[in-house]
Amino acid sequence: MFRYLKIYKVLLCTGIFLTVLLSCGENTVGNESVITHEEQEKIIPSNLSLSISIIGEDTNAPNGDGTGVITCVATANNAVKYGFRFGTGTEVVSSNGLATHAYTQKGTNMFLIYVYAYSSTGDAINTSKQIKLFVAQDSFNALVFSDEFDTDGSPDVSKWNYDIGTGSNGWGNEESQYYTKRKENVIIKEGILKITAKREAYEGAEFTSSRMKTQDKFDFTHGRVEIRAKLPKGGGTWPALWMLGNNIPTVGWPACGEIDIMEHVGNNQGTIQSALHTPSSFGNTKNHGSKYLADVSTEFHVYAVTWTSDEMVFRVDDVVYYRYHPSTKNSDTWPYTNNQFIILNVAMGGSFGGVIDKEFSKSSMEIDYVRVYQ
Repeated sequence: MFRYLKIYKVLLCTGIFLTVLLSCGENTVGNESVITHEEQEKIIPSNLSLSISIIGEDTNAPNGDGTGVITCVATANNAVKYGFRFGTGTEVVSSNGLATHAYTQKGTNMFLIYVYAYSSTGDAINTSKQIKLFVAQDSFNALVFSDEFDTDGSPDVSKWNYDIGTGSNGWGNEESQYYTKRKENVIIKEGILKITAKREAYEGAEFTSSRMKTQDKFDFTHGRVEIRAKLPKGGGTWPALWMLGNNIPTVGWPACGEIDIMEHVGNNQGTIQSALHTPSSFGNTKNHGSKYLADVSTEFHVYAVTWTSDEMVFRVDDVVYYRYHPSTKNSDTWPYTNNQFIILNVAMGGSFGGVIDKEFSKSSMEIDYVRVYQ
């Protein structure tokens, strides 16, 4: 019995020793062992990538549409969440790696975006990407001029006057029409202004049309112009919605600056164009953009320009298709420091309209409204 008692004591001491040993190597919660954070194996994310899309970005608007909105997509191995930093000092947490942000700093600026990928152990890696982003300077929501053409008959004389003749005294472009203000060429019917180019012998010309303008009636600096129009059809037609500086009588063209909101030629049916004529580039200017719309002569579209102190942005149906933003602004590249007035006309032939179709009889540009916001 004494021998068995000694064995029991040895086993009891061994058990106590093992218990103490085990209790030194782990924590216990109830009957379960818990490994401390220091002993847990770290999980490090890998292969972190970040892609950024600028809303409205395309070849004509490489820095976006002016809203300042971007979308980010981040992916990484072993990541359970992501943190985006947009330069505000605040981290935007995303569980799926997607984030949207709107910048408000106006103008064209460079921004650095960081993203952090976090693992289940809280370990992280990060990467960054720099973007060049345009944020529109002004919203231009105050309507300062409009003509809705709601009254049938001749256009409102308090808003419009006319160029009369062929422009042979300096304001034409070798065109074939004689501009008039007759009802046969310009009239409002059922809420629509119609400027009609016709084949007819008149004052020595083979065609007639009309060229309306707000010169000495309304002009402005900086704002947004919107014109809802349906264009004429036929080889040789040359409709235009455009503007000239009101200082043209003193400085001449192109020193006054010209803003072509929209031009179209029937010999290139469907292709609309916007252009800027300046002392550094005029006539066949390099400052232009275009877009194809198959239904320009059968459906109405809204043609617009937003003019700020920084740039010109051209849109059709609220889609940007050309932006003029010269890196150096002076009287040669940016003569747009004076008020400009609006011109609506349909020319025939000339330096841009080209050869007139022998079968052409008449066609109209129809305008629903002209609006200017500041």
